[in-house]
Amino acid sequence: MITAIVLIKADVSRIPEVAETIAGLDGVSEVYSVTGEFDLVALVRVRQYEQIADVIPGALNKVSGVTHTETHIAFRTYSQHDLEAAFALGLPDAD
Repeated sequence: MITAIVLIKADVSRIPEVAETIAGLDGVSEVYSVTGEFDLVALVRVRQYEQIADVIPGALNKVSGVTHTETHIAFRTYSQHDLEAAFALGLPDAD
């Protein structure tokens, strides 16, 4: 799984609408409103690098109200949540 962290600047009056639209895009797993220089942070998770082009410049950047994006590709995961999901077998708990 390839994860891209997308920092997004948006039209301030449209942030909630922009966030909801982005959250509905295929490949976008989470969207957060944040403080600081950027307005939103989106996590994009795809199986192949080529799919990043479909999601970010192909769809996310075209959302009305998005004024600027900056994309960072993750190369290693340290989150316990992600590590557990990667190794989960999907078996039900045996009580």
